[in-house]
Amino acid sequence: MRRSEITDRPKVRAYDQPTGGWGSMKSLLEKSFAENVSKTALWGVLSKQNKTGGVMCVSCSWAKPAGKDAHLYEFCENGAKATIWEMTEARTGRDFFARHRVSELLDWTDYDLEKSGRLTSPMRYDASLDQYVPVTWESAFAEIGKELKALDPKSVIFYASGRASLETSFMYQLLARIYGNQNLPDSSNMCHESTSVGLKASIGSPVGTVTLEDFDHTDMMFFFGHNTGTNAPRLLHQLQEVRKRGAPVVTFNPIEERGLMRFKSPQNPAEMLSPGPGTKMSSDYLQLKCGGDIAAMTGIAKTVLALDDEAKASGGPRVLDVDFIEAHCDGFAEFEAFVRGSEWAEIEHYSGLSREDLEDVGRTYSRANAVIAHYGMGLTQHRHGVKNVQMLVNLMLMRGNVGKKGAGLSPIRGHSNVQGQRTVGITEKTELVPVEKFEQFYGFQAPREKGLATVEACEGVLDGSVKAFIGLGGNFVRAIPETELMEGAWGGLRLHVEIATKLNRSHLVPGEVTYLLPCLGRTELDHQATGDQWVSIEDSTATIHGSFGFRPPASPELLSEPKIVAEIAKATIAGKSTIPWDEWVGDYSRVRDEIERCYPEHFKDFNARFRQPGGFHRDIKACYREWETESGKANFVLPDGFDANPDVDMSGENVFRLMTLRSNDQFNTTVYGYDDRLRGVWGSRMVLLMNGEDMQRLGLRDQDLVDVRTHVDDGVERRVEALRVHSFKLPKGDVGGYFPELNKLIPLWHHAEESLCPAAKCVPVEVTRSAVQHVEAPVRAA
Repeated sequence: MRRSEITDRPKVRAYDQPTGGWGSMKSLLEKSFAENVSKTALWGVLSKQNKTGGVMCVSCSWAKPAGKDAHLYEFCENGAKATIWEMTEARTGRDFFARHRVSELLDWTDYDLEKSGRLTSPMRYDASLDQYVPVTWESAFAEIGKELKALDPKSVIFYASGRASLETSFMYQLLARIYGNQNLPDSSNMCHESTSVGLKASIGSPVGTVTLEDFDHTDMMFFFGHNTGTNAPRLLHQLQEVRKRGAPVVTFNPIEERGLMRFKSPQNPAEMLSPGPGTKMSSDYLQLKCGGDIAAMTGIAKTVLALDDEAKASGGPRVLDVDFIEAHCDGFAEFEAFVRGSEWAEIEHYSGLSREDLEDVGRTYSRANAVIAHYGMGLTQHRHGVKNVQMLVNLMLMRGNVGKKGAGLSPIRGHSNVQGQRTVGITEKTELVPVEKFEQFYGFQAPREKGLATVEACEGVLDGSVKAFIGLGGNFVRAIPETELMEGAWGGLRLHVEIATKLNRSHLVPGEVTYLLPCLGRTELDHQATGDQWVSIEDSTATIHGSFGFRPPASPELLSEPKIVAEIAKATIAGKSTIPWDEWVGDYSRVRDEIERCYPEHFKDFNARFRQPGGFHRDIKACYREWETESGKANFVLPDGFDANPDVDMSGENVFRLMTLRSNDQFNTTVYGYDDRLRGVWGSRMVLLMNGEDMQRLGLRDQDLVDVRTHVDDGVERRVEALRVHSFKLPKGDVGGYFPELNKLIPLWHHAEESLCPAAKCVPVEVTRSAVQHVEAPVRAA
């Protein structure tokens, strides 16, 4: 045994360097060395990453530029880390599982589990040994099919992470529907379901309206609740160009994030060699209270209305885009009444911002002609997440900033193909899929009953109505809220199947019958009956790209995701449709032809276009002001109020609003290390960031240990102990800690009201000084 990199007392110091720059380069070199990845092999892959004819990054879903606009290296720090993580020489094979019991592995950290290497062989959990033991692919598929056929289809969950390709996702959702359910939760449910619901009701499209071309024509940008430097760093290149030509960028976020403060482009040798601090990325950075977004946007809207009143009185040009509102919008009168009726004192109280600052932003917005609004989970993962999104739409509609060049709504999605999976049918909602076409084309009766989303699937595990879980990638048990209760209930499942590239905690919570099925990574060559295969993904701007893996597979036993899905289908639903599963696996172009047949408006000439430079853009009607809404127009939707937790008593000197965060050494639940360089936290993830005055009020000093308990009385005790508290620049009343370590503090019912998106922001918690002020550093296996 040897001591982990985790330290008992983390180093915390202010980080004043820009995002990118030498800090990013140093971090990548350290990671490649730690994973024993050949520099020649690594740069060979990274030189083709996100390029035409190359491999699309398995990390974030930010847009991939066309060939002429691509940088020499079109990757970011976290994207490169994801590639290094996949290319590791370490292997989690039969010998590994023979040495370790599952109960032992449960004590390992997320980092150590995945660092053990690539999975190499299909495995079955043996309860008598408390170990995974090797099995043949044939026996695994046969038993999985037998178990599924014995279960009520309504009791089975088919989960998908955002990694799987469009081809795999299309096949997977057909498998579920032919089997008999629409229980198809995915990582979108956890992150951006508030976008899918909110935008659909407001503008008729569940996705954004911005393309990379719009960056060339915009003259202002908003950012709401997004840590761009960590979660979509390649966006910083386009943003830097916008800033260099003088366009204002106004950021709203409770916590200062380096990516939207300073940036040095590693693609620019002159910049890298310059001693300067890099480009200032936000012209204004406003640290609003966690949950204060609707109030802040109301203040901006109130300013716009006041300026429009002045323009009308003086006979000047209108500030509101009255022609657009009249021709294209519904509900403006009610929205205007709400904004005019909102008092400044209330706006300031709930936003945590001054009237002067909000009026200044309103004036800047009123002068801009074409504005892009970017946002992330800082808007969506709230109990009012849908209304947060719709309030931002309202603000943009006031000045006609949807459906014109250089303007629009830009939800920045997380995982690589999470948006695309929804496009081709990974959804629990019947109205979002062409079920009649599925029935006509493939000869089966599709279910119409709404399936289970993430939160509902969790409720089903807890109450026993869910009997089986099939995971297409991801780390579901670790990513969800209420993790302690969920892990305790997971053993009640009859069947648990995980399709994965690396070991994670979800694999260590077995059901009665549990299989671990290793698959190819995206960088690896996928050879099938008709030759080497391409796959496709959709980025955050609704653009479809081809991806070609070319590296040798980590193990000769690995199967592709489409092959695994097809074999499960053949073992479970043979004869229940006309789908030629083997032919589809032999030639993925056949699957793309079927996607085009089912979704002709979005995938016209799919096979001919998806490998072209820059990909091709889906037909998003809202981009050219056609509104597929009930009213036929873009809708102003009123918020319910400003309070993010209206039914929770937030009084009490030790009660705070918790927001979970990701470090720059992390992507989703994958932890690449224990340093959060961009926030200046080194050596641990078990920290709590807190306003200095709040710490002083509670008698806390830097590095004191604190316990955090969820501040609700619902009969469940949720607590995380021994976090190192650190003074950080946060609004009073806000605290921050890392995801997924603090997920156990989030009640399952703490979700967005209309979308069921788990609300990992604004969680009411109590912070108290720990009785014990020393903890042993965790230990890891040799």
